[in-house]
Amino acid sequence: MNDAPLPPTAATDPLIRLTAVSRVYGSGETEVRALDDVDLAIPRGQFVSLLGPSGSGKTTLLNLVGAIDHPTHGSIVVDGVELVGLGRADLTAYRRDKVGFVFQFFNLVPTLTAIENVELIASLTERDDAHDRSIEALGSVGLGDHLDRFPSQLSGGQQQRVAIARAIAKETPVLLCDEPTGALDRATGDEVLGLLRSAVTDLGRTVIVVSHDPAVEEVSDRSLHLVDGRLADDRLRGEELVPESAADLTAGRS
Repeated sequence: MNDAPLPPTAATDPLIRLTAVSRVYGSGETEVRALDDVDLAIPRGQFVSLLGPSGSGKTTLLNLVGAIDHPTHGSIVVDGVELVGLGRADLTAYRRDKVGFVFQFFNLVPTLTAIENVELIASLTERDDAHDRSIEALGSVGLGDHLDRFPSQLSGGQQQRVAIARAIAKETPVLLCDEPTGALDRATGDEVLGLLRSAVTDLGRTVIVVSHDPAVEEVSDRSLHLVDGRLADDRLRGEELVPESAADLTAGRS
């Protein structure tokens, strides 16, 4: 195993493909099926909202794609890389080269300035232009004049902008966002969603957002609804609910 960049897939293939993926915790009477035999294909350059009630498997799915967790069964391929069976070094290379993360509570280093927070992550790509990419990324989220501010000197919305800039500066094909508007007011949350939308439209990234916020679905190209670890509904923007809605699925399993 080594840390060489991982190979891309052909442009005609889905960027992300899950095949019969399950994630089971515990066994016997304590068994919990966080994901239950999920099949999913996501193309490049799509904004996907991942919705559902608490405990439906949304964050589990996000963690599996991010290689933070691993499936109990099934296959996960992202940008030509099969995650199942990768060793530690290759998993590190995958997380470095393929995915950027945006979390609800920003996860900024409080003793570093905005530019230092972004550059810290951008430098993990082992390229020599991390500083320039970091300046460009902060400019793209409207913080070009806040480079030397510490997180405590920024509002919550500005801190989330730094977090988005940090993910963008890595220049990974996938951005994984877990409740990115959950700690923000409505107006600031809408601004953050606009920035994530721009990452898709202007930069060609694939963005997956876990959220309880209905505004996320409004800006998405595609909405996936999970119920009890199963994919209950999969809609493109403007489509009506399919016959097997989340409510139908829940009733059928009761």
